[in-house]
Amino acid sequence: MDLSAIQACLRAGIESRAIRVGPFLVAFDPHTDNPFRNYAIPDDGAEPTAEQVDRLLAAFAQRRRMPRLEYVGRPPAVESALAAAGFTADRRLPLMTADPADLVAPPVPAGVEFRAAESEEDLWRSAAVQNAAYGEAEPAGPDVDRLRRTIADGGGVALAVTADTGEGVGSGVYTSPQRGLAEIAAVGVLPGYRRRGIATAVSHRLTVAALDAGAAPFLQADGEPEQRMYARIGYRTLGELTLSTRHP
Repeated sequence: MDLSAIQACLRAGIESRAIRVGPFLVAFDPHTDNPFRNYAIPDDGAEPTAEQVDRLLAAFAQRRRMPRLEYVGRPPAVESALAAAGFTADRRLPLMTADPADLVAPPVPAGVEFRAAESEEDLWRSAAVQNAAYGEAEPAGPDVDRLRRTIADGGGVALAVTADTGEGVGSGVYTSPQRGLAEIAAVGVLPGYRRRGIATAVSHRLTVAALDAGAAPFLQADGEPEQRMYARIGYRTLGELTLSTRHP
């Protein structure tokens, strides 16, 4: 796996709901202004002009969304054009991948059970966990619809529940395989259940499921602690994903 393959996978994952603006593929979510659901990805080798960036900004403004991009690495022409338009590279997230031979199964946290979320009830539990973990509102229909589409498109949703009450406490997804790759994403744990190994166990389960589906897994680590966590189950750092935003 190389970085260009990851970029191609990320681009393919939004094609069905994206519009094209010059050398940018742009995904908009009509149900939420969450910046992680509204963003652009530049083409490989893109050299955006000032006029094309202006058109990109207009597309975001028309939909009342914050202008934001995600791209692998640090393409000079893209970063130069964005900087000239007032964008800031907010974060550089480690991109990691795992080979099957390197996977290490983590300990199963006491009092927690894991399963694939497939029933309507479990999908709502998963949406509730993810929204709470990432500071969003109570789940609504569109949140569950996204998880349902993930499964319908060949991906999967994992759910961690308490063994005694069945309360959802952890969740995550692997995206529908694109070009032989699948992203492990949206791994979240309720605040009161963190630091028990639940996120690690969910990530490992999703990784195995993606491999079983014939896809090579990759993910974005949110920072150094997460990078170390994923390294413990066999992931290695391959490069970085840049998040670039034009703030008000």
